[in-house]
Amino acid sequence: MSASNGMQQSFNPPGTEGAADQYRLSQAMRVGDMIWVSGQVGVTPDRTVPDGIEAQTRLTFENLKTVLESAGATLDDVVELTLLLTDTSIDLEPFYRVKDEYIRPPYPAITGFGVSSLALPGLLLEVRAVAVAGSAANR
Repeated sequence: MSASNGMQQSFNPPGTEGAADQYRLSQAMRVGDMIWVSGQVGVTPDRTVPDGIEAQTRLTFENLKTVLESAGATLDDVVELTLLLTDTSIDLEPFYRVKDEYIRPPYPAITGFGVSSLALPGLLLEVRAVAVAGSAANR
């Protein structure tokens, strides 16, 4: 089935099946060229949460990259990010420094929210994304 036919397609890259089954979700859904990515967090494949915003941000964007690639897109195709933070007083400079290693200009729209907690203890942030596959082809 071609993604351009307007049918919904679910994507769960290798290594994410456990979370997808446990939480009854798709890591990404694609309809045509539009891709909606579930919130990604900074956890290792064995579900370890590293300490610190920088380490969690790096893993979060690695996980986001993997999910987007499984759905036929790249980080350059991201048009919107939503950031959830468990501590809005945290220094976000490490987050932006790492994000800028993965997300190049023109930067996507970003919305941030403060939340009381996330799915696993110790998580500091979660990032969800919307992408349009192939939209960055002429960059």
